[in-house]
Amino acid sequence: MSTAPSSVPPPTFGVAPELPDGIEYKPPPEQQRWKPWTAWVALVAAFAGALMGALIVGVIGAMAGADFSNPTPAINIAATIVQDVCLVGAAILFAGMAGRPLPEQFGLRPTRFWPAVGYMALAFAAFYLFTVVWVSLLGVSANDDKLTDQLGVDRSTAALLGAAFLVSVVAPIAEEFFFRGFFFGALRNWKGLWPAAIITGLVFGGIHVGSADAALLVPLAFFGFVLCLLRERTGSLLPCIVLHCANNSLAFGVTQHWGWQIPVLFICALGLIAGAALVVRARWTPTRTAPSPA
Repeated sequence: MSTAPSSVPPPTFGVAPELPDGIEYKPPPEQQRWKPWTAWVALVAAFAGALMGALIVGVIGAMAGADFSNPTPAINIAATIVQDVCLVGAAILFAGMAGRPLPEQFGLRPTRFWPAVGYMALAFAAFYLFTVVWVSLLGVSANDDKLTDQLGVDRSTAALLGAAFLVSVVAPIAEEFFFRGFFFGALRNWKGLWPAAIITGLVFGGIHVGSADAALLVPLAFFGFVLCLLRERTGSLLPCIVLHCANNSLAFGVTQHWGWQIPVLFICALGLIAGAALVVRARWTPTRTAPSPA
C-alpha cells in the first residue's frame, strides 16, 4: 500500500481516518442523518426478532424429535445464527429510514493496510492488558468456555465445526456490522465520538450476558469500546471485523486447548469473511448506468 506524503500531518481521533491515497473521507449524508433513537429501537427489534426466531427453531427441532427444554447443539447454533441475522437485518432496516443504505455507510470500505494493522495491534494490546489486570484483580480465569459448553462442541465434530464457524465468522461480521457499523454511527450523531464509543462498548458487553462469564463482561465492554476507536481511526469496519475474528478464534482455540489449529482457524475464517465481503460489495453496491442518447 502507498503512504501519504510526509507533509500531511497524521489525523487525530474524530478527524480524518487513514484511507488510501486519493480517497477523501466524507461520512455519507445518510449516515449523518441516522437518528440516535434508531440505535436503541434497532437493538430492541433485533433481540425481539432473535427471540421469535429462536422459538421457531426450537419448535422445528421439537417436531423433529429434539427435547425442547434441552436443545441439541444444532438447535443452539442455529438459534444463535438467527440472532446474528436479526442484528444485521435491524441495522439495515433502521438505517434505511434515512435513505437507501449502502455498504460505505456501515464502514464496508477500503483503508490503508499497514496503518490498519498497527491500529489493530494497538487495540488488541490495550484489550489484552486490560483483561489481564481485570482478571488479576478479581482473581478469576480469563478462559471462558461457557459458550462452547452451550454449543456442545464436545459432543461431535459437526458441533465443533459449526461452533467454530459461528464464533469466528458469523459473530464478527454480524456484531461489527450492527454495533460498530450502525449503533455507534447513530449514537455518534448525538454527543460525538467518546460518549458513543463508551455507550456502544457497554451495550456490547451487556449483550454477552448468558454467553460469557459475568466476570468477563467488563473486558468485553472495553473490547467493544476500543473497536469503536478502531472504526473511527481507520474509517473502515473491516479492521474491526478482522480483529474481532482474531480474538474469537484465539478464545475458541484456547477453550479447546488447541495449538497450531488456532492460526488455521483464523486463516480459514478470514478467507470466508473476505469471500462474504466481496459478494456483498458486488451485489449491494448500486451500478451506475450511462444516460440514454437523446
